[in-house]
Amino acid sequence: MTSTPTAPAPLLPAPHDGGCPFAPPPAYTEAARAGSVTRAELLDGSSCWLVTGYHEVRTVLSDRRFSADVRRPEFPLLVPGRRELVAANPSFLRLDDPEHARLRRMVTGDFLVKRVEAMRPGIQQIVDEAVDRMTATGSPADLVARFALPVPSLVICLLLGIPYGDRQLFQDLSRVLISTTADEAQVGRAQQELLDYLGGLAAQKRHRPGDDILSRLVTRDDLSLREIASTGLLLLVAGHETTANMIALSTLLLLRHPEQAARLADPAAVPGAVEELLRHLTIVHTGLPRLAVEDVELDGTLVRAGEGVIAMLSTANRDEELFGTPGARPVDELDVDRDARRHVAFGFGVHQCLGQPLARAELQIALATLFRRLPGLRLAAPDAEPAFRTDSLIYGLRELPVTW
Repeated sequence: MTSTPTAPAPLLPAPHDGGCPFAPPPAYTEAARAGSVTRAELLDGSSCWLVTGYHEVRTVLSDRRFSADVRRPEFPLLVPGRRELVAANPSFLRLDDPEHARLRRMVTGDFLVKRVEAMRPGIQQIVDEAVDRMTATGSPADLVARFALPVPSLVICLLLGIPYGDRQLFQDLSRVLISTTADEAQVGRAQQELLDYLGGLAAQKRHRPGDDILSRLVTRDDLSLREIASTGLLLLVAGHETTANMIALSTLLLLRHPEQAARLADPAAVPGAVEELLRHLTIVHTGLPRLAVEDVELDGTLVRAGEGVIAMLSTANRDEELFGTPGARPVDELDVDRDARRHVAFGFGVHQCLGQPLARAELQIALATLFRRLPGLRLAAPDAEPAFRTDSLIYGLRELPVTW
């Protein structure tokens, strides 16, 4: 057993400079080659463990000896200067049980597979109408602004009971919250404005309830308006930012691999293709932070209590042992026929993404519909490199000009 660094410690979050834009930042790939558990440095000057191996990542995310409670003083933060902000209003994603379980259970029913399956006709209508609006104004068009962002934004607005007319407000504020370059004051203002907005909306629903998540939460006697607002903020930001970026990135990747995009014409191939896109892209490129609360051995390395850990989903999802099969493309390449169901793009353990059934449904419907209805879809500027969103905790595209 060792706790000695085996490679130069990268600075986290690592820049996405050089290499394939769909792959993890090079520093993470290099660390994974050095070992499944290596040392790293955070921007605040503290050190942590970078966990890149598939099995080790799953252990970190499922073992109760690793805490997700951001309020712990030693908890590792990827962006410095935000400790007080995130600790003051933690969502259940950043808490441990039993607090995590209590809050999560209150919204679990809205994201069950059976309920999401019943939503598919409504999602299909939203997607079709988005295509109609985009094509009505002619090409070229920015796929991010005209399709990838409106679809999940409208879906999450309907689920939460948020007026879609307020989308510009929460989209702008959400971008500040997940930015790695916004300063503490900017993030604090954005967070408070969103919390005030959601808290005010929830208060209104006590008198004029609807068939939505916020309306159901305000009927409970065991939740404060602040807890409701924090839960709503998590669902709102995660519910549209992640899916919007996945739709845009997936479209770009498929346009660069037309032979694989053609597989989406077969409805039976769509679910598997979406799982492979989730594995291959893994848009939470910065990883998930945890804090060891007991000494734990990970692949022969001793992680001591009080040490921070960053679990890298993107490198775990490129584990050759798990996802490399004879006759298939290498794990660093897209293969929509690959069995990618064991990926950890949604995390793992009790904190894995609550909304993954909804995300899967939206991606399946959005991508299949887009390529079916626009068979001539192509990049408007095929020789130009798109503007990737590299200053965010969620990787994506700023815009994607397309024509058809």
